[in-house]
Amino acid sequence: MLATAASAATEASPPFPLLTALVLLPGLGALVVALLPRRRPELVRLTAVLFAAATGALTLWLLAAFETGAAGFQFTTQHTWIADLGISWHLGVDGISLLLVVLTGILFPIAMLGTAPHHDPKPYYAWLLVLEAGCLGVFFFVFFEIVLVPMYFLIGGWGHGNRVYAALKFFLFTMFGSALMLVGILSLVILSAKATGNPITFDLVELANSQSIATVTARWIFLAFALAFAIKTPLFPMHTWLPDAHTEAPTAGSVILAGVMLKLGTYGFLRFGLYLFPEATVYFAPLLLTLGTIGILYAAVVATMQKDLKRLVAYSSVAHLGFIVLGTFALTQQGLTGGVMQMVNHGLSTGALFLLVGFIYERRHTRQISELKGLQTAAPVLAAFFTVVMFASIGLPGLNGFVGEFLILTGSFLTARWWTVAAALGVILAAIYLLWAYQRVFHGPTDDANRDMGDLKGSETLIMVPLVALIVFLGVYPKPALDRIDPSVSELIAHVEEHSDYREPAVATAGAAVGAELIAANPPAEGEHGDDHGEEGE
Repeated sequence: MLATAASAATEASPPFPLLTALVLLPGLGALVVALLPRRRPELVRLTAVLFAAATGALTLWLLAAFETGAAGFQFTTQHTWIADLGISWHLGVDGISLLLVVLTGILFPIAMLGTAPHHDPKPYYAWLLVLEAGCLGVFFFVFFEIVLVPMYFLIGGWGHGNRVYAALKFFLFTMFGSALMLVGILSLVILSAKATGNPITFDLVELANSQSIATVTARWIFLAFALAFAIKTPLFPMHTWLPDAHTEAPTAGSVILAGVMLKLGTYGFLRFGLYLFPEATVYFAPLLLTLGTIGILYAAVVATMQKDLKRLVAYSSVAHLGFIVLGTFALTQQGLTGGVMQMVNHGLSTGALFLLVGFIYERRHTRQISELKGLQTAAPVLAAFFTVVMFASIGLPGLNGFVGEFLILTGSFLTARWWTVAAALGVILAAIYLLWAYQRVFHGPTDDANRDMGDLKGSETLIMVPLVALIVFLGVYPKPALDRIDPSVSELIAHVEEHSDYREPAVATAGAAVGAELIAANPPAEGEHGDDHGEEGE
């Protein structure tokens, strides 16, 4: 996921085209699955999981080989595709996209192992692998469209209840956003070529560095991109497709939608918004900060009123994504780094929540909170996992959600003080709706309908262990992640400053190293956090 086009790198292209393999391997897996006989469903699942696991292993190799402290793109690969239009297969990964690539590689095999389809496993697993290939290849417009098709079929074919309506609504909303994005891409490419007198190029880095189109024109094109990503994120008030899609999607679809696909919008703001349109980003930042803050508060209030446990988690996603937008458009070192961290953290914690809700539904065939009582007695292991993941989603110190929210709030307070004060209420509201839901579902006396509900199986427990381990690790020791994110964020902010009148507050850069050291040293025990704390600088 999110290996992006680039024309500069910190190292020479590797002899093995790792990023190309990451994109093509799940696609090859989908083809192999499609050729397998339908009468062997167990072979279909095994093949799909093996290809997803192999892709995940490649992302871990990428993580291990990534040069920490380097700001530019690494593992670059370039091959000319359509020379007359300046289009090439050009891949590179930096600190901003690295952890999102790894997150994608981890979540897909877990989602496949976590639940199995009740019918037609062959197309189900084939579509999941196509979806993984599309998510790993979101560096060019066509891949934004590839991810829509498999998710549409997954929701419509293997979802629940009103699945056809939810699938159609998801597709129409996101396709409209893609149409706006296409218009923005073509306008930028054509007008840039006209302004510079150079041949047409779709190279992201060349377009970002040229900054050749008029200011007012750039602002209009930015709006097209921003609206597209606001729909894909989704950002208030373009969020209405998400609760329906999450509620009706199969469990694996919800895990991938929350953990990976929603990041295409927030990542798009970073990679295409700030990078291509730095001046327009600064100009429209107050608008996007406002929408993000409204989304945090609105989604939290609506989540509190939900009767369906899965729909409650869906609205919590809208609130968490609002925090990411807040950190992104605060345009500070801490805010942007916190936004990237929160993309990863949200993928782990909310993906795990959807997986646990799926386990409950498989046993009780209901997600209505009023029908779920005393599950802590009937399923203590499931309750224990749910407790940890819920606290991570709330932002409890010592778990991963705290690190991202802390950096976002401290970073955004420097440039967007009143937005931050309002958004901080969302943290309190998150505790209210999640703890209240937990109390009603897991505490109290167990009735006859819930008394015989089975606990997690050994295989389900093993699936949850890596997610919870990562949640705890990133909460206790986020330094390895911050060390990889920070240099690329610094370079992006410098790019915005170079091509606009914006200047990052001095306190944001002066306190960056101190903040990361305090967080990495176990935040719950320190008690010395201040507004100038952020991630470790290089």
